[in-house]
Amino acid sequence: MPNKLVWDFLPIPMQEEIETLSQTLFSSTLPWQKTIACLLLQRGIHSFKQAKEFFNPSLEQLHNPFVMKDMDRAVERILLAIKHKENILIYGDYDVDGTCSVSILYLFLSKVYPNVSTYVPDRYKEGYGISFQGIDYAVDNDVSLIITLDCGIKGHEKVQYAKGKGIEMIITDHHTPAETLPKAVAVLNPKRADCTYPYKELCGCGIGFKLIQALCKSLQLPSHTPYEFLDLVALATCADIVPITGENRVLVYFGLRQINEQPSQVMTLLLASVPPPIQVRDLVFVAAPRINAAGRMAHAQKAVDFLTQNALEEASCLEFLNHKRKGADEQITQEALEQIVSNHEEEASATVVFSKDWHKGVIGIVASRLTETYYRPTIVFTQSGDVLTASARSVKGYNLYEALCQCRDYLLQFGGHTAAAGMTLLPENYLPFKKRFQEIVAQTLPEALRKPAITLSVEMPLKEITLPFYRCLQRFAPFGPKNMTPIFLAYEVIAKNVFLMGNEGSHLRMTLTDSSLRQEFEAVGFGLGHKKSIVEKGQPFTIAYELSQNTWKGTTSLQLVIKDIMPMINMGNN
Repeated sequence: MPNKLVWDFLPIPMQEEIETLSQTLFSSTLPWQKTIACLLLQRGIHSFKQAKEFFNPSLEQLHNPFVMKDMDRAVERILLAIKHKENILIYGDYDVDGTCSVSILYLFLSKVYPNVSTYVPDRYKEGYGISFQGIDYAVDNDVSLIITLDCGIKGHEKVQYAKGKGIEMIITDHHTPAETLPKAVAVLNPKRADCTYPYKELCGCGIGFKLIQALCKSLQLPSHTPYEFLDLVALATCADIVPITGENRVLVYFGLRQINEQPSQVMTLLLASVPPPIQVRDLVFVAAPRINAAGRMAHAQKAVDFLTQNALEEASCLEFLNHKRKGADEQITQEALEQIVSNHEEEASATVVFSKDWHKGVIGIVASRLTETYYRPTIVFTQSGDVLTASARSVKGYNLYEALCQCRDYLLQFGGHTAAAGMTLLPENYLPFKKRFQEIVAQTLPEALRKPAITLSVEMPLKEITLPFYRCLQRFAPFGPKNMTPIFLAYEVIAKNVFLMGNEGSHLRMTLTDSSLRQEFEAVGFGLGHKKSIVEKGQPFTIAYELSQNTWKGTTSLQLVIKDIMPMINMGNN
């Protein structure tokens, strides 16, 4: 039986604020205009001007790249390297953000300058970030300038090592810096304390894009030149789960437009199995795993080769690696679930599992799947040489990193943030660490965070749903973190034509109306087959739902995607 969901509300704005914005936006009275006003206010949009910009994304809304601290230094050093015919190495992380970052800067620079090459570290031999091996590679290839993308903000020692070898660095990164910055020629990171750049949430590829914009200005290239890379910027932004707000939302909006209207061969190959229109979820769940598979199962340079060469052979390689990744993911997840049951740990405060045979490249995915299954902080260990290495995932609201800090006596090293982390320890410390971690979680995980939650935006009765409302709602897209697809609440819902579908009747399909009987909607509830007894009694019930469109045999109609169902309740806006 799935975990019971907790229903939460986003903060509901003051009624006067809703009234004021509603009257400002709409010239005539519509039954749903206050709902739209409420959704905007929940997103920090309080005025007509802000709403106009939100509903009409424009490339003119992108900020001047030279406002970013050190951008002038970075551009000056790159232009100097071009002038003196230096060898430039573009160095990036092995995930989607890193490989897309490397690819767009390489594709741009190689058009204006020949002495450019790329480097992505081996996930297993070198690990995350700048490596000594990578710097030695640069030395062996007579490189005098390294530009990092999506990494390097805490690479103080590596920057000094490179400097000792006669190599200068430009660091571009979006991760939170330490109090002191690496002593590089330039450090591009909107999150550095002394940077006044207006938008702080760009991903690594987004910062790479801003560098390209700045170089285009300095080289007096057409202003539209960087826009050819918006498809990869959108892919990286969505895959890296950064907020889809402000500048990110503009980049994703136009990146998706490009992918749908003028797709590159790369995007055509990556998304061949997806029917149009391509949306954020397709980038996250279809394109991104194929790119990530290279770094997980082989070497991420294969992803860069594909993204920069558009090669069908490389696309086939990525597809093979992703298929291999899926197989390993499914097998290890099943083995981990069996281990939990055999150890009688179904009710443990946290999941900690280990096998020396598990593939290091997929343990992070497995940790996510186990978290979904049992909804508690999860750590998955495997053997890596003489030590055990792990990936960890948390539940929403629980600070995983702080819990690990209380177990540091058993760890050789660890790092991460609230939601995810990685660590290594000696084999003999596995069981003591597991016991301590589970004790810490038991003591510090609040009861309110022990069940998954869905966050509802506002009440929206079925009788008020119209096609114009749905069209207006679609203008909130692209959806993503900090701008999620709204989940609405509806009371006194009545069902008919209820039946189960899918494997073992796990999904629910039905026709819904409300007490007004004004209109009916087809509805689907994925994974809600166990709720059939609530809806088939003929009694009113309460739903949390998203609104979508469904096309069947050439006819398009509105459809409700049910997120959860409860017997008739009256929650109020609390």
